[in-house]
Amino acid sequence: MRTIHPKTIFYTPDALNDRGMKVMLSYPDAQREEIAQHNRLPELSGNHYKIKDDVLVLGRLKTLTCKESGRSSDFIAPSLSNGCVGACAYCYVDRNKRYNPVTVFTNTDEILAAVDKHVHKQPWAKTPNQTHATYYTYDIGCNSDVSVDASLSDAVRSAVAFFRQHPRAYATFATKFVNPELLTYDPGRKTRIRFSLLPPRVSKLVDVRCDPVEKRIEAINDFYEAGYDVHVNFSPVIQYEGWLGDYRQLFEHLNDAVHPKVKAQMASEVIFLTHNYWQHQTNLGINPKAEEVLWRPDIQETKRSQFGGINVRYQHQLKARLIDDFKALQGEVIPWCPIRYIF
Repeated sequence: MRTIHPKTIFYTPDALNDRGMKVMLSYPDAQREEIAQHNRLPELSGNHYKIKDDVLVLGRLKTLTCKESGRSSDFIAPSLSNGCVGACAYCYVDRNKRYNPVTVFTNTDEILAAVDKHVHKQPWAKTPNQTHATYYTYDIGCNSDVSVDASLSDAVRSAVAFFRQHPRAYATFATKFVNPELLTYDPGRKTRIRFSLLPPRVSKLVDVRCDPVEKRIEAINDFYEAGYDVHVNFSPVIQYEGWLGDYRQLFEHLNDAVHPKVKAQMASEVIFLTHNYWQHQTNLGINPKAEEVLWRPDIQETKRSQFGGINVRYQHQLKARLIDDFKALQGEVIPWCPIRYIF
């Protein structure tokens, strides 16, 4: 799995608790520079990829708010970190920042305490829904990749232990990496890992710097045996010539690789591509081939995101047909992997 070896660590003084110092001391050769705010960095030199490799930020998350979700989870937990070593051409986290090195928030205990306080305000017992029948689910990796986070600090191990022991809360996160260290965390079926999957042909183009799709699929059984619930995340679904044939091959690989007892608990979520003009312009300089499949003004329309951003998506009538085609193929090849939601 790709990891980082930062040459520079920016830190806020309030991030240097025991966890922050441990991270800092893990990179003794890195230059250290104090900053006033974790989200106000000095001008950085280097390209998009180099900054992700060379810079690490340590900060203290001050906004400890749990946000409603309702799709992959009931709620989005306060972030353990922000940013990722990957550089996916469609990433909504990267699209909102000029440069986006990984920021590790070191106040993990405060973050988990906020989750505990929040979940105890919810009605109990929970009304079963598609996120989970029993527990309130919290996405702990909405702005980062938790598999990568676990290589940087012990925050993820602490979070998995918190949810394992919690009587009402349950963790979930999506990932495009395989970190064997996570297999040692003993999640006790209280954490769901969602491996993000695209057809390998297009994944090699857009899942920049992430683990190969084949590696992610081959890890599914191991993570189930280690105590995780394991789902898959077909995201983003990209329309291009031959896309359904590529998904048939992906589904057939999944069908062959996943053990029957893992299939019995697996479900999927499906998210069709949303793109962004600013990200399109950035990609033209760093990954122009990806834009041949991502930027399709002939079949896309403008949409305003729930957070107010202006993005593009497939035209709604076309998208309805694409969703029908996807669901028909899923029902034919992997009917054991029901779709929790699709949009």
